[in-house]
Amino acid sequence: MKYATALLGAASLALAGSFVARAEVFSQPAIVEPVNDEAIAQGMPRLLSHFGFFRDASAQVPVDRVTPYRLNTPLFSDGAEKLRFVYLPEGTAMAAQGEGLPEFPVGTALIKTFAFEQDGQRRLIETRVLLHRADGWLALPYMWNEEQTDARLAVAGARLDLTTPKGEAISYRIPNKNQCKECHGLDGEVVPIGPKARNLSHDWLSEMVSAGHLDTLPQDADQFPVWEQRESANLTAAARAYLDVNCAHCHRPGATASNSGLDLRWEQQNPEAIGIGKRPVAAGRGAGGHLFDIVPGSPDSSILTYRMASPEPGVAMPELGKSTVDEEGLDIVRRWIEEMAP
Repeated sequence: MKYATALLGAASLALAGSFVARAEVFSQPAIVEPVNDEAIAQGMPRLLSHFGFFRDASAQVPVDRVTPYRLNTPLFSDGAEKLRFVYLPEGTAMAAQGEGLPEFPVGTALIKTFAFEQDGQRRLIETRVLLHRADGWLALPYMWNEEQTDARLAVAGARLDLTTPKGEAISYRIPNKNQCKECHGLDGEVVPIGPKARNLSHDWLSEMVSAGHLDTLPQDADQFPVWEQRESANLTAAARAYLDVNCAHCHRPGATASNSGLDLRWEQQNPEAIGIGKRPVAAGRGAGGHLFDIVPGSPDSSILTYRMASPEPGVAMPELGKSTVDEEGLDIVRRWIEEMAP
């Protein structure tokens, strides 16, 4: 039987060996030494298939140790379909940390594939892999080939001409290794963004507990509305969840946009911190002549919605991860602001 080398994602050349996939991914955690850019380029698996995450890669069917999951409220990426998976090394489990991110064991891999429909069929574009190593998280982007048989490591990123589900022609960006850090950076470290307990379903979390993959059901889990059911959800909850998922990874203390003074995390309850009646620190032309981030009762006077509604580079928010305006997300945030008492 073909088998993998002892360590998942061994990036150091001293530990590299061969990356021969087997049917159950890898049997030991990714305990590896710190690596530099050269080692990442030369020592990490060049092909996604070398990890062994999928039984059928083109159909995105995972092997037994890789578990699919979805987020209640997902990040908008030009309408891309996203397929999410988590790999946990044999004999390990996540530890619940309240409503936030669970504590992932060393050796965990978070896997996210982006796909668009083309000629009536799903076309896989890229798969991003976050590896939890002994020295922290490592982000690796993989770009799918034309044949849809495998994805190749794209440390330098890439650009692709695509058409969104709404028929918009875009230049889709596969981020390079450093651009991954712009969204995933917190206090100088790379961290996961999406799979917080508050944004995962109660049913999925319960199944993970039953399977021994999670130590206990997290408190305050499953708070975010399911995006497809947002019209029947509480408007404030839907808008705040959207901002948490799409904006707060940068607009929070310790992140790349912390100097804005804006903190859009779900748990932030200070009205001024989330932008209500708050003057911008240094928005420049991004303010569009408006004076406050959020003007209660007036989305047309608010910088937040002005920037969300703009596709113009240097004005549009978020800056990375999309090229088009998320009309559904903008609508939710506009209605939330509109309902605020002036």
